[in-house]
Amino acid sequence: MAATSPTLGPTTAHVLDGFERTSFTADGETRDVYSIGTGPAVIVISEIPGITPLVADFGRRVAAIGCSAVLPHLFGEPGAEPTVGKALKVAAKACISKEFATFARNKTSPITQWLRALARHAHAEHGGPGVGVVGMCLTGGFALAMMVDDIVLAPVLSQPSLPFGLTKAHRSDLGISEEDLSKVKQRCAGEDVCVLGLRFSGDKLSPGDRFDRLAKELGDRFVAVEIDSSPGNDEGYRKQAHSVLTEDLRDVEGSATKAALDQVLALFRDRLLAS
Repeated sequence: MAATSPTLGPTTAHVLDGFERTSFTADGETRDVYSIGTGPAVIVISEIPGITPLVADFGRRVAAIGCSAVLPHLFGEPGAEPTVGKALKVAAKACISKEFATFARNKTSPITQWLRALARHAHAEHGGPGVGVVGMCLTGGFALAMMVDDIVLAPVLSQPSLPFGLTKAHRSDLGISEEDLSKVKQRCAGEDVCVLGLRFSGDKLSPGDRFDRLAKELGDRFVAVEIDSSPGNDEGYRKQAHSVLTEDLRDVEGSATKAALDQVLALFRDRLLAS
């Protein structure tokens, strides 16, 4: 069944000012896509509960450096402010959805097949040497899974949270099948490509074990950015800090989260815009 989206109300529509709303179909699934900017594509896969105002703002930052930000609508209400209630509702649906491997180990979420098709389409439409991908929270690991396609040159895993950390084995799992992981490792070994990961040090939803496993599997091709959120940390990040590029971003020069954002944008410049 094709996915449908709600009609945007005046408030949510304002949040998405400047974005072009289109639809994309692959494997019998049709979803809305919001795009802004020109230049090589960066697929921005939103966190729970969806394309929030701050996710849209991140898309605008991507567009400002000369790339096209492409935001697929996977869940939630596009443009709506995040609330605890909305997050819980979306998370509950995701947990029973066959598209998201929320608890299964060594499994790639099926939705990444549709996302890979979108990336190929966006690359053909916007040109450039390849595409960037940013996954966040529930979708954080999708950027890794999409690396099985050679066009993905700049993958960013922001607080990757799947599979949910029920056990130690779950906490170190990468949310990707062994076959797909093998392909990613081959790319990292044979190409000038790296994987950028972002998390807060105290984030239980995105455990440190997962970053340790990424470093073990990918070696120096994995670049980890871990921001101190321990009690009494110098910048005062809250204990529950989670969303590095959006809700917990401290957008001031000298902050650790602003430095992480700048590192992400620099990756896109270097990999997608440098000629």
